[in-house]
Amino acid sequence: MSKVPVTVRGHELLQEELKKLKSEDRPAVIKAIAEARAHGDLKENAEYHAAKEQQGFIEARIKDLEGKLSHIQVIDVTAVDARGKVIFGSTVVIFDEGTEKETTYTIVGEDEADIKSGLISYTSPIARALIAKNEGDEVEFQAPDGLRTFEILEVRYG
Repeated sequence: MSKVPVTVRGHELLQEELKKLKSEDRPAVIKAIAEARAHGDLKENAEYHAAKEQQGFIEARIKDLEGKLSHIQVIDVTAVDARGKVIFGSTVVIFDEGTEKETTYTIVGEDEADIKSGLISYTSPIARALIAKNEGDEVEFQAPDGLRTFEILEVRYG
């Protein structure tokens, strides 16, 4: 499997979630299962079944995170000499000529993307259009509602 790029912050968030699942959530659900068992008949014990279901979700998420962490490539944008180009991990301020609005995006990995927070996946059409462009460049890209034109106002790293 090929390496999947992730920012330093995205890597930290994945590690924190995994640590929390293993050190807090897993022990809590094991305790809940033990307490539910103590109540007797397991066939009609809703608490037991709910705790076992929760345990399944936690174990699946742990396995998912461990798999992701084993296949990532952490990219520290502050250590890359991008020479003013838009790259993975950079923050880009653009001016939409159609709406006459400024928008700020940070180009991140797929698991980190959150459009409401201005974090867009490097695989998104807008990110693909922006990557390798420079401050001051005009960028056209095909959006679902038609051709859009942006001007790159600023490129920041870190």
